[in-house]
Amino acid sequence: MAKTPARGHQLPWLALSLSLLALTGCGANTHAATTNHPTHVATTDHPTSALVPIGAGLDGPAGLHASIYAKGPRTLASFAFDSQGRLWLTGAGLETHTVDGVYLISQPGGTAQRVVSGLDDPLGLYWYRGKLYIASVGRVDAYWDFNGKQFTQHQLILKGPLTDGENNLLIMAPNGRFLMGVSATCDHCTPTSKWDGAIVSFLPNGSDLRVYAKRVRAPFALAYRPGTKDLFVTMDQRDDLGTATPGEWLGLVREGQDWGFPECYGQGGPACAGIPEPVATLDKHGAIGGIAFANGQLGPTIGAAAIIAEWNIAKVQQVSLTKTSTGYHATVTPFLTGMERPLAVVFAPDHSLLVGDWATGTIYSVTYSG
Repeated sequence: MAKTPARGHQLPWLALSLSLLALTGCGANTHAATTNHPTHVATTDHPTSALVPIGAGLDGPAGLHASIYAKGPRTLASFAFDSQGRLWLTGAGLETHTVDGVYLISQPGGTAQRVVSGLDDPLGLYWYRGKLYIASVGRVDAYWDFNGKQFTQHQLILKGPLTDGENNLLIMAPNGRFLMGVSATCDHCTPTSKWDGAIVSFLPNGSDLRVYAKRVRAPFALAYRPGTKDLFVTMDQRDDLGTATPGEWLGLVREGQDWGFPECYGQGGPACAGIPEPVATLDKHGAIGGIAFANGQLGPTIGAAAIIAEWNIAKVQQVSLTKTSTGYHATVTPFLTGMERPLAVVFAPDHSLLVGDWATGTIYSVTYSG
C-alpha cells in the first residue's frame, strides 16, 4: 500500500507503515513559549529477551500479569473512561471503514456496543463535563445525554481545522482548553496551511482556534506527565527517508514551538537550528501511537514511565523519565510484545493498564502482581 500525497481515507502514519511492510516482504496521518533546551535523546537498545510470559499470550516484565479485558471492534484506535468507570473506544480503519465509530463496553468482559456512527476515522475521544468529545477527519463533535443506547444530544463543535485533515487524539490542558494533533497531509512536502502538521488549541465550545505548536509531521497522542504541566506528544516522522530516519519521537512540547517539518528530522545542521530535540527516539518507522503515564500503578520496577504503543512493529515501549535541569533524561526499554498492532493505551480506574490491539480488537489488561 503506497501513501498518497493527501490524506484521503487513510491514517497517514499507519498507511506508510503498511507500505514499509510490503517493501520488506512482511505484510502514514497553552503555556508561554520557551527556549529550546537540548535534552538527552534515548534509543531502544535493550533486548526483548528480558521479557517473560505474563499471560494472555503476552511477554512483559516479571511481576506483571496480563489477561483479556474484553473484545472490541477490529481497528480499535483509542480509549476513554467516563465518570462511571465505563470504557469508551473508537474504531478507525485504513481503507475499510465498516467499523468506524464509537463503542461502549460497560464492564470487563462486556460486549462492545456501537453508539456513534457516521464519522470518518474517529480517533480523539475525551470526556469533559458530561460531554463526550470526538475528533475525526475534518471535525470535532460533542455528544451528551446518553440513554443507554445512544446519545440524544449532539453538536458539531469544530469544523476543520483542515477539511480533509486527520484530527488525532484530544486532551484537556490545565487552562481549560482542548489540545489536538493534526497530521500533515503529506509525508515530506512543505505544508501550505498553518493547521497542516500542527498541535491546535481551542475552547470546549470550539471557538478561539489557535496553533499551539507547528510543523510536526504527525502529532498523534498527547499526555501530561502526572503532577506537572509538561506536555508529551508522540510524533511519527517522515517515511521517505528509509533507514536514514532517526526513528519516531517522544517530544516535550511547549506553546509556540516550531518542530521543523519537513526540513528537520533530527539530522542536525542548519536545517535544525533552533528546533527542539525529542526527549526520546524510538524505533525507526515504528508508527508510535497511544501514550499513558505510569505513576506507580505497575509496581516499583516500572515506577514513573511513559507507556507507548508502536503499531508497526508489534511492541509497546517503556520510556522511563528523569527530570533534569534542562529537560528530561529518558531510557527506552521494551515493555510488551505478543500483539499484532498495539495502538490504544489507557490506565483504568482500578489502576490496570489497558492496551488495545488494532488488528484483532482484543483489549488486554496488565496489572502488577508483585
